[in-house]
Amino acid sequence: MGKGKDDFEGLILVNKPAGITSHDVVDIVRRRLGIKKVGHAGTLDPLAEGLLVILVGRYTKFFKKFVEFKKEYVGILKLGETTTTGDSEGDILNKVSYHNINKKDIINAFKNFVGEIEQIPPMVSAKRINGKRLYILARKGIVIERKPRKINIYKLKVLDITLPLVKFYVQCSKGTYIRKLAEDIGEELRCGAHIIKIQRKAIGPFRLDEAVRLEEVNKKNIIRTFFSLKDAQVY
Repeated sequence: MGKGKDDFEGLILVNKPAGITSHDVVDIVRRRLGIKKVGHAGTLDPLAEGLLVILVGRYTKFFKKFVEFKKEYVGILKLGETTTTGDSEGDILNKVSYHNINKKDIINAFKNFVGEIEQIPPMVSAKRINGKRLYILARKGIVIERKPRKINIYKLKVLDITLPLVKFYVQCSKGTYIRKLAEDIGEELRCGAHIIKIQRKAIGPFRLDEAVRLEEVNKKNIIRTFFSLKDAQVY
């Protein structure tokens, strides 16, 4: 008996490891399931790890729904250094002492970024401007003007301070760049900063603790209970 048309349709929640791209994860899932129609719902940088929602079969048409979901991350930034990429994979641009900064200064700086704020997309992002992805231009040494855009930081909390490292939690809207948030906080503190770790904890109702490791992905991991193919509405 052949496979039914709905055998490979739904969502798979994957715990993406650091060091590979979101597209790499899609390719691996394609091979493991033996089908071509696979996509993801929201890019994670190679540096980032955590929840990546994989869309399988006709569920790939739900991509736009995930754009509107709130995202949750835990990150670690390093004070006193700025880099070419805003993260630990870039070259160091500048070093500034952070030793005059105390816990209260850091907490107050974080508070300044809660609510609706403007953020300039980083050059190393996947955002398209005039049809070209910024990170491709950045690899060629090209820097272009980017207009700030409004985002929402719904929650932002310092979890731990072990200078020069600051661990934090953020719940944010679409279009938020965590590496840029770290850079902007460093600028607010007048010592600079870059991100060294990003872990996505949630996308809307989907949680990291429900995700499977990439090597565990199989047909049994496909979830079909959240969306209706008929009207494309969240239940």
